[in-house]
Amino acid sequence: MRYVSLLSGGLDSVVATTAAAREGRVELALTFDYGQRAAPAEVGAAAAACRELGVPHRVIDLPWLSEVTGTALVKRTAALPELASDELDDPSLTRASATAVWVPNRNGVFINVAAAFAENLSCEAVVCGFNAEEGRTFPDNTPEFAAAATAALRYSTANAVRVVSPTQHLTKPEIVALGRRLSAPLAKIWSCYGAGPEPCGKCESCLRLQRALAAAQP
Repeated sequence: MRYVSLLSGGLDSVVATTAAAREGRVELALTFDYGQRAAPAEVGAAAAACRELGVPHRVIDLPWLSEVTGTALVKRTAALPELASDELDDPSLTRASATAVWVPNRNGVFINVAAAFAENLSCEAVVCGFNAEEGRTFPDNTPEFAAAATAALRYSTANAVRVVSPTQHLTKPEIVALGRRLSAPLAKIWSCYGAGPEPCGKCESCLRLQRALAAAQP
């Protein structure tokens, strides 16, 4: 099968892209710059992963997307949400954290852009790095969302592009374990909400990665 991948450079998207590349062929990986703080770090991580996987990489600028959100991902004066490690499974706290970094229809926009490339390249599917943990608080990170997007694409793409995610039913430790089995370029990832140059180690995304790496130790 041939794919176009959504590649943010984080754990989930790197492992999902690697899985697709091992199973079939990833014709193109797309990274989106919509003015988010972490854009340069994400682009660098995604490009490095693509070089290792031998996948063509393209950056898509969507400057208007930052105009429709005032959340901390794009608003530098807003504090990024921070959690303690023992708060990652508290639904009320993780919902508040998700609200603080929500970007309207972000994954919907990304998938539709990728689907246009997929149709043009005669690819059957768009690969996304969804995961079971964040699917509890981000509705656009769920199998239901992937299925709904696939249903819509039957009407908007001539070749009925599908949305697939090899990681959508997995927790973060399980994704790390899968990545290691597939020899994914895990050393290249950037999962932090911040701009760097080093991961902040305090945002929810950093904490989930830290917990996953510790839990998945061989």
